[in-house]
Amino acid sequence: MSTTPPVLAAELAQAWADIQRHHPELPDLAAPESLIGESSSACGAELSFERLLHEAVHGIAASRGVRDTSRAGRYHNRRFLAIAEELGLDHPEEPHPSSGFSLVTLNADAKKRYRPTIERLQRALKAHTAATTADTARSFRGPAARHGSSGGGVRVKAVCDCGRNVRVVPSVLAQAPIMCGGCGKPFRIPEGVAVGVG
Repeated sequence: MSTTPPVLAAELAQAWADIQRHHPELPDLAAPESLIGESSSACGAELSFERLLHEAVHGIAASRGVRDTSRAGRYHNRRFLAIAEELGLDHPEEPHPSSGFSLVTLNADAKKRYRPTIERLQRALKAHTAATTADTARSFRGPAARHGSSGGGVRVKAVCDCGRNVRVVPSVLAQAPIMCGGCGKPFRIPEGVAVGVG
């Protein structure tokens, strides 16, 4: 199995499609690559199937026009919780003071339903992690790697030739192209845009 980000992105897209089979109203995942290396203290730092299902809750909320968070997306409210329960996620009895009901976990039925998907994604994540952390003593990976960055950071606007744009952490875009679903061309950071490297 190749361990390049495009292969991991394909595995993420396949896992998302598996969720869509059970929840057809879930919109397509526009850029699975954007999840690789990105973290959020409110949505979970570690990329996993559980985190992907958490993101699917946000996707369904968006498709229904439901405001599922507040405080700039950090606080996950009871509307988030209701959709999370539909998707097979359990939650603590009481909300966290700053992130609300964001700390959801797979229930037994969801673990059983998605077992093959979870196993396939875990293999891809393990291979990706091994490939991206191998030979670090001999490779220069820049300041983010030296300082233990989780891959999060300031997002900049990346554009494609058809005029669509996305906000992305430059280091994520540097890992592999993010392709536009509209025209099929890669998003790029326009020349002259300041890209701080920290």
